[in-house]
Amino acid sequence: MVSDATMPPVCKIIDYGQFKYEQHKREKLAKKSVKSQVIKELKLSSKISPNDYNVRLTLGKKFLGKGYKLKISLLFKGREIEHIELGKKVINNFLKDIQEYGKPANDLSKSGRMLSVVISPK
Repeated sequence: MVSDATMPPVCKIIDYGQFKYEQHKREKLAKKSVKSQVIKELKLSSKISPNDYNVRLTLGKKFLGKGYKLKISLLFKGREIEHIELGKKVINNFLKDIQEYGKPANDLSKSGRMLSVVISPK
């Protein structure tokens, strides 16, 4: 059916094989244009050295620049779990330093011995 609105309705005779081929081609092109959401993860520690911090910051900026989402994870080892405020301070500094490239998609979440936050690109 080409047009339902006309009186009498207009119909077109087509090759069904060619129709299926073109339909498959359109679907494939639509799939190609859809970008899947990639999440890159950076792991930090509450006692991270300044140089390691700067390396992670540079990588985070690169990932956000490419359009990837970024997950920042901070794992507490041993008795570090007693000083969660140090981990929160590291993550908040990271968020402050990277705010021109992306913004947090969710709040800081704690699960077990890990603090994490997801940053989406601007």
